Amino acid sequence: MATLAAQQSVPPPLVTAQDLLSGLPSDGSRWLMFGGGYTNQRHSPLTQITPENVNRLVPQWVFQTDTAGRFETTPLLRDNVLYVTGPLNVAWAIDARTGRQIWQYKRELPPTGSLTACCGLVNRGFGVLGDRLFMTTLDAHLLSLNMKTGAVVWDTTLEDYSKGYASTIAPLVVKDKVIVGVAGGEYGIRGFIDAYDAKTGARAWRFYTIPGPGEPGNDTWTGDSWQRGGAGVWVTGAYDPELNLLYYGIGNPGPDYHSESRTGDNLYSDSLVALDADTGRPRWHYQFTPHDLHDWDATEVPILADLTIAGQPRKVVMFANRNGFFYTLDRTNGKLIVGKPYVVTTWAKEIGTDGRPVILPGYVPDEKGSLTCPDPTGATNFWPASYDPAQHLFFVNAREVCATFYAWKQEYVPGERYTGGAGQRTNSPDNRAWGALRAIDPTTGERKWEFPYISPSTSGVLTTASGLA
Repeated sequence: MATLAAQQSVPPPLVTAQDLLSGLPSDGSRWLMFGGGYTNQRHSPLTQITPENVNRLVPQWVFQTDTAGRFETTPLLRDNVLYVTGPLNVAWAIDARTGRQIWQYKRELPPTGSLTACCGLVNRGFGVLGDRLFMTTLDAHLLSLNMKTGAVVWDTTLEDYSKGYASTIAPLVVKDKVIVGVAGGEYGIRGFIDAYDAKTGARAWRFYTIPGPGEPGNDTWTGDSWQRGGAGVWVTGAYDPELNLLYYGIGNPGPDYHSESRTGDNLYSDSLVALDADTGRPRWHYQFTPHDLHDWDATEVPILADLTIAGQPRKVVMFANRNGFFYTLDRTNGKLIVGKPYVVTTWAKEIGTDGRPVILPGYVPDEKGSLTCPDPTGATNFWPASYDPAQHLFFVNAREVCATFYAWKQEYVPGERYTGGAGQRTNSPDNRAWGALRAIDPTTGERKWEFPYISPSTSGVLTTASGLA
């Protein structure tokens, strides 16, 4: 349902595939995707706000959303109009100069008690192409909205929400396809990434994040556990037009903490996957946390850059993982270049030369509880990091938080929560929870500086050409 407060005098210009490829213009006049551009660097070219004048910023307007819940979204900007999604699948077009509402869309959702969306009834933003906006929903649909009016153009079902499926991801538009994923790892789903035709909503391809029988990686699951093994997709990926590859982080295996029913590495959970953008076929994968026992999804945002490492030019993808390690990978083949901790990690000593974590004993959850760092929320989570190409630094809001992890056996019931345990955060004088904005050299994993917080932050990071973060 869309309501118009006022009509725009002329239709907004069409957003082209070339606009998406061009990234952020130097005048800051548009922001057309979740990460600013296909690299996900979240680095603004604007220079008006500087270290010298940032303390003089003052509010220009306030927009009251009349909506309860958390905002985990990234607004899009085109021709002085902000396109914003919010909790419970409400969305707005807002005049960026005045804060005036142009239109509002509000989805008629099933009763809140029947929704199985884990971890907040949120949405992370729009995708855009032509005169269409694209938005996922808590009841596992993908919508196309008219950019001028907010009216629904088409509505496609991703999966049956009553079986635990939901979607909160901001769509990524590549060529003529809309790329999305589903959440539901805490409800025993089988995760996937889909591509849909932007004009019609017809599905073009599907990549299951858990391989089925006969597919490479299915042998990393016990029996039929692959059918309910989770591995959802929470956060928007990156895209390399030259390689024609998509890069997506994959969520945790299920049940989260009790792993007796899913022995093995449990591919492609907790992995970064590189997919052919035209077909969805996997080119390579890198698993950050094989056989995860602590709910450390790879929910974080992959960031692409071209770096010089050991005197050689390298095409890389950078990833600050929830498990506490920072990674730089070769994005052409998935080979590890750098793997270093950026918070305290009691569960693993280091990343070995084979790319796997060197696990320390004594950190397996059980009914008595096991104190482990980081906690289930992780060293970071869905909030995006940023890369400053001028300073050659990666910025992440990091959490120094530990938890006692518990595990117990749990039977799978369709549509019901399926975690097999829990994590209880600790915060005592001997084990204080705190956080910091950290600057990391992606060529070495070395921490260059940090700005500490009294308590952990869940804010994303934006860097600017004027040297701010």
